[in-house]
Amino acid sequence: MPADLNPADESLAARLPAGVLRPVTPAYLEEPRGRYAGQAGLVAAPRSTEEVAAVVRACAAARVGIVTRGGGTGLVGGQVMPEGPAPLILSLERMQTLRGIWPEENVLIAEAGMTLQAVRDAAEAEGRLFPLSLASQGTAAIGGCLATNAGGVTALRYGTARALCLGIEAVLPDGSVVHDLKRLRKDNTGYDLRDLLIGAEGSVGVITAASLKLVLPPPNVGVAMLEVPSPEAALTLLALAEGRMAGGVTAFELIGGTGLAFLAEKLPEIRQPLPKAAWSVLVEVGLPQGLPAAEALENLLVAAMEEGLVTDGVIAQSGQQAADFWHLREHIPEANKRVGAIASHDISLPLSEIAGFIRDAGRELAARAELRVNCFGHLGDGNLHYNLFPAPGRHRSEYDDRRKELSHLVHEIAVARGGSFSAEHGIGRLKVGDLERWGDPARLAAMRAIKAALDPLGIMNPGAVLSRAAG
Repeated sequence: MPADLNPADESLAARLPAGVLRPVTPAYLEEPRGRYAGQAGLVAAPRSTEEVAAVVRACAAARVGIVTRGGGTGLVGGQVMPEGPAPLILSLERMQTLRGIWPEENVLIAEAGMTLQAVRDAAEAEGRLFPLSLASQGTAAIGGCLATNAGGVTALRYGTARALCLGIEAVLPDGSVVHDLKRLRKDNTGYDLRDLLIGAEGSVGVITAASLKLVLPPPNVGVAMLEVPSPEAALTLLALAEGRMAGGVTAFELIGGTGLAFLAEKLPEIRQPLPKAAWSVLVEVGLPQGLPAAEALENLLVAAMEEGLVTDGVIAQSGQQAADFWHLREHIPEANKRVGAIASHDISLPLSEIAGFIRDAGRELAARAELRVNCFGHLGDGNLHYNLFPAPGRHRSEYDDRRKELSHLVHEIAVARGGSFSAEHGIGRLKVGDLERWGDPARLAAMRAIKAALDPLGIMNPGAVLSRAAG
């Protein structure tokens, strides 16, 4: 087991590169859901990879924990450390350089502190698209997106952050730098440290820059909202759409009626094309030149209605209407926040198990507590956001003594159906116990061995992903 860590104090501050320290303000100690109150002895904001390496070397010598922070938008507590000796927070806010873009190669190299929106804007300026898309993209940093292997609404077509990364530059726990910012699509030269660092949540190194894949934007884009009678019908509709569009389905989002009700209650200014739908899907397609997307969606709507898969639908007639549809979808989490969730779950399931999960989980939860469920998410890749809310007239605090039990039940049902209790937000600190409970023993042993080999002092994001005792 790693030795006990020391707090980040003035003796460490004296060993850091000049000009990297920042005041310890509340902004560095918060996470969006307010489940954890972070702490920090020092905050360092390096300006370069060399300064990151110097900070890490100083922390290793002093045995001080490091919590790397990007945009701070993570939802599982990986960016804050509430317990133990006060760590150094390593903020990448000053590393926002676009190091290069090669449109002819469809490659861009960005430093880890660039926001996802800034990366998308840089690609767009060259007539390209960086397809990773999140509601928090104006704040989320690309380093954090990679560290958590973010998914988002376009993973159905383009994959998660991992699939969009060609190479990584990173600082390892001893302060050495991995220079692997290759722009290659094929490179079979041994262990893939890129894939190890992506999704590791800063527990084995600090990502400082990345080579990212770009794509040409589809010439014809269409968006529709379609009312479906059930999740089963939505899944059959997905198969029908993929069969007709030949790889052109970019996003396929499931929206439950509870989410629409929350929007109507908390954000009534948001226009809803299908306000009474118990279940609906938001579909985006991107098709080649000569294949009108609106016409393809109209044909899909007709065929789906004939098969009883769709009961109503609206196809966007303009770019603004398409943006309005996405505005609705992207504000479901904000409406959730205003209602106040008992517990939120980011799960994934094999597609054929989704409808059964929704049925079984709803029945099991109803037998245990009076509550409401808002189920929505990225149906195309099997990722559901399955969130629990108080019954009308009750407050979420009334369920505090039941929250862990109810979350355990949701995760247990998902795992029993071959699913995962963490689809795209990672483990952080929130789900460390879940990983120990349901993780494959051999895989966990290998993870612990890797952690011990690369980070023998246990200074990298202590207590995240793997518990300190296990790490």
